Amino acid sequence: TLMALTSLSSAFRHSMCCRHKVWHPFLGPLLIDFGSKSYSSYRRPGSVPEKKPLWQKIDFSFKRGIDTLKTQLKLLKQETKDHLIGPEGRPFTEYILEQTKVVWVFRTQEDLKKWVISSDVEIGGKSEVYLTLSRNNQTALLYGTLNTEVPRDGETQYSGYCSMRSRPLVGSFAKKKYFDWSNFNCLYLRVRGDGRPWMINLYTDPYFSHNKDDLYNYFMFTRGGPYWEDIKIPFSKFFLSSRGRIQDNQHPIWLDKASFLTLGFTLGDKVNGPFQLEIDFIGLINDRAHTEEFAYEKYD
Repeated sequence: TLMALTSLSSAFRHSMCCRHKVWHPFLGPLLIDFGSKSYSSYRRPGSVPEKKPLWQKIDFSFKRGIDTLKTQLKLLKQETKDHLIGPEGRPFTEYILEQTKVVWVFRTQEDLKKWVISSDVEIGGKSEVYLTLSRNNQTALLYGTLNTEVPRDGETQYSGYCSMRSRPLVGSFAKKKYFDWSNFNCLYLRVRGDGRPWMINLYTDPYFSHNKDDLYNYFMFTRGGPYWEDIKIPFSKFFLSSRGRIQDNQHPIWLDKASFLTLGFTLGDKVNGPFQLEIDFIGLINDRAHTEEFAYEKYD
């Protein structure tokens, strides 16, 4: 009986997952909030689990659905035009010969909306983080206070982190879009820090659900002071980790798979106190002098 109930439960979860995948392109804006919440399995210790039925989480609105359909069709039309022209809506010759590219700039509030900030407040911590434009509206200023005090919930053992990550690209009808960085071999940033070390995170869209916590990481050391720093980090230096643990089986980033979703900065040097990081732009570069394929030993 127990095995039968288990199989029925698994089948029901599989059918709900398949239905969600089928209807998501058409009801994307209606289900996007539910999808984002169900993807994260974290729940603060001691908190009461949410027992709200699925049908109550969906906001049905006929007018909103019609407006969303018009918007998505307009996006689909533009994507079709860009696809006929070439990659990213540019001629193929221009795309293949590109040596440098600026991916993110920070000049307006719309540029800031492409990023999400978070801290250990989500797990009951006391760190604070803010993201604003600088006084001349030409750069982004990430600042706040790091606090390593562990929340008293009886389960959390570590605390004290602040992060900033880019929002994933979304195309028409809520389908995923990917960056294609196969023409480049280095990440290029222009920043002005306060001397703290930062960890740069690259998240790739995995093939399997059990790989959803995999991250590629590398460190960025700022020197502080009033001068700007031009930092170049080869993609071959990024190492694979999962849930904060470096993996034994290392492999390079698949740049040709166009599987990049987010890029983030994480501060977690366990030093209490204020911090700030000013960012001018984040881009890519193809350094012909860098020939290293991967910096770490790989296992067969």
